[in-house]
Amino acid sequence: MGRAYDFVVIGGGSAGYNAARVGAALGRRVAVVDGARALGGLCILRGCMPSKTLIYSAEVLHLARGGADLGLRVTGAAADMPALHARKKAIIADFAGHRVRQLKAGDFDLVRGRARFLDPHTVVLDDGRRIRAAHFLVSTGSTVSVPPVPGLAGAPFWTSDDVLDLDFRPRSVVVLGGGIVACELAQFLNRIGTRVCMVQRSRNLLRNLPEGAAGVVRQAFVDEGIDVQTDTKVLAITGGRGRICVSFRQAGTVRRRRADHLLNALGREPATRGLSLGAAGVRTAPNGRIITNRWQQTSAPNIYAAGDCCGPHEIVHVAIQQGELAARHAAGVRGLSPVEDAMLLNVVFTDPQVATVGWKEGDLLAKGARYSAASYPFDDHGKAILMNATYGYVKVLAEPRSGRILGAEIVGKDAGELIHCFSTPLAMKATVFDMLRAPWYHPTLAEIVTYPLQELADGILLARSKGR
Repeated sequence: MGRAYDFVVIGGGSAGYNAARVGAALGRRVAVVDGARALGGLCILRGCMPSKTLIYSAEVLHLARGGADLGLRVTGAAADMPALHARKKAIIADFAGHRVRQLKAGDFDLVRGRARFLDPHTVVLDDGRRIRAAHFLVSTGSTVSVPPVPGLAGAPFWTSDDVLDLDFRPRSVVVLGGGIVACELAQFLNRIGTRVCMVQRSRNLLRNLPEGAAGVVRQAFVDEGIDVQTDTKVLAITGGRGRICVSFRQAGTVRRRRADHLLNALGREPATRGLSLGAAGVRTAPNGRIITNRWQQTSAPNIYAAGDCCGPHEIVHVAIQQGELAARHAAGVRGLSPVEDAMLLNVVFTDPQVATVGWKEGDLLAKGARYSAASYPFDDHGKAILMNATYGYVKVLAEPRSGRILGAEIVGKDAGELIHCFSTPLAMKATVFDMLRAPWYHPTLAEIVTYPLQELADGILLARSKGR
C-alpha cells in the first residue's frame, strides 16, 4: 500500500519546507514530495531573489547616470548584461544550494516526484509509488496566467521567467499589466536601456494598493521615460517574433504600440492542475485556488494548503506562516492563532518603493471603522532632500482615542526597510505615544515617521483637552 506518514507536504518551496521543519520538530513522521526539475521554490529560483538582485543593479546604474544631480561626473555607465546575468545566476545558485541542503538534511524524507491524489489519505507519484498519510499539506505555488486577451495565446510572449534570465538588453518591450511584477520588471528594463511601454486595463497601476501610492509610482515612471497607458482594453495582439503590435482602446480612441518583445505580466494562477484534488474531496475556486479555512484546512479536513496555491496573499512570509500553522494544527497543538490580515506586511520594489503594514485606509473605510490619519511628504524631509529622493510620503493610521497604531503606508526611498519601524509596534498594539518615546536620530530617513506620529498625538491630546 506504500509508505505511511503522519504529515506529507506536496511542494518544497518556502511554505512547504517550513511546514515540514515544524512538523518534524513536533515529532511527526514527515515527508516532502517535490517533482520540480530544480529544488528551491519560486521565490528563490524565479521570483523574489533573482528579481531583487537585478532590480538593485539597475538602481545603482540609475543613480550613476543621475550623478550630475548630486554634483558628480560619471561617464560611460551602462549595463553589462552578460556580467549582470552571471552575477544573478551565481547568487541564486548559492541560495538554491542552501535550500537543497536544508531539504536533504532535514528530519524528514525528501521524495522526488509529482503527486496526485487517489483519495484523502493517498497520493500516487508519476513513477507509480504510493504514499499514505494522516495529513497532507498542498504548497505547490503558482504559475504564469494566460488570460483570454485577444491574440495573447498565439503571440510569442515573454514571462517574468524570461526577463529574469536575460543576458542581453532588449531594444523595446510592451508590458501587459500594471501589477507588482509588471511594475518592478518594467522599471528594471527601462533602467538598463530598453524602451518600455506599459498597457494596463485598470485606471491605476498597482490597483490593489492605495491610490495615492500608485499615483506616486506612476509619476516616477513617467519622469523616467516609461510610456504608461492605463484604463485600456486590448483589442488585438499581432505580429511575430521580433515585432509585436498591441492595439487597445483608450478613452474611445484606438491606439497602438509596437515593440520587439511582449511581456505577459497579467498575473499568476494557482499551480493545482494535475493534483486530482477532486479525488480527495478538496474544493477549489474557478481559477484553481484551493479554498481554506482560518487554520489552512481545505474541505477535506485532513488536507491543508499554504502559499500561492490558496492565497489570498502571494507573499513569502505569509506562506511560511500558513505552512507552519498547518503543521501545528495537524499535530494537534492547542492555543493557535490564525494568520492575521491586521498584521499584513507588503512591499513593492519599484523606485520609489511602496510598503504597507496593518490595515489600509480603504479597508478601514469599507468596514466603517473609526480612525485618524496623518501623512508627511519626502520632499520636505532633510535626509530625503539631500539624497535627491523626494518622491512619496509616510502615512500613519491610528485609533482616534487611544492612538493605537492600526496601519502605516510608506512610498519612497527604502520604504521596504522603513516600514519595519511599525511592525513591532503594531504587533505589540503600541500607540503613537509609545513610538514617540523612542529616540529617532537626525538626520535619517527613519525619522520622517515621527512627523505624522506627532501630528496624530497632538490631535488626540487636543481632543482630550476639549473633553471629546
